[in-house]
Amino acid sequence: MTAESTDPAGHGAGRIGFFTVLYDEGCPICRTAHHWLESRDQLVPLEFVPAGSADARRRFPGLDHAATLRDLTVITDGGLVYVSDGAWLACLWALTDYRGMAERLGSPRLLPAARRFIAAAAAVRQSTRAGDYGDVCDDRCR
Repeated sequence: MTAESTDPAGHGAGRIGFFTVLYDEGCPICRTAHHWLESRDQLVPLEFVPAGSADARRRFPGLDHAATLRDLTVITDGGLVYVSDGAWLACLWALTDYRGMAERLGSPRLLPAARRFIAAAAAVRQSTRAGDYGDVCDDRCR
């Protein structure tokens, strides 16, 4: 395999095998983001696991699983953990058409705006929740 076929954008994606995305499957925003991310071309494969699930607890016994229900959490195949805005940016960075945007949003100049946008999306959560959401949500998802 050539470097071009394993890293078509030439930005180092070949160094990371995959990201595991722990998302709150009970949250409508998280479910929508999951489906949107899954439908995009990926430079780094995204594997989705429901946060707090038996599978997540088995695979990542050292994580605070209650916290993964509040904050999007991404784990690299090498064990690095990204949480909240870092996790959202990691997901964008994994996508073929959004890597450049993730790098720009992660810059010191734009990161504060990206954090505000992510916080605003979390604030919308209450108005988009289904009536049968359940008791596991504490509405602190970011």
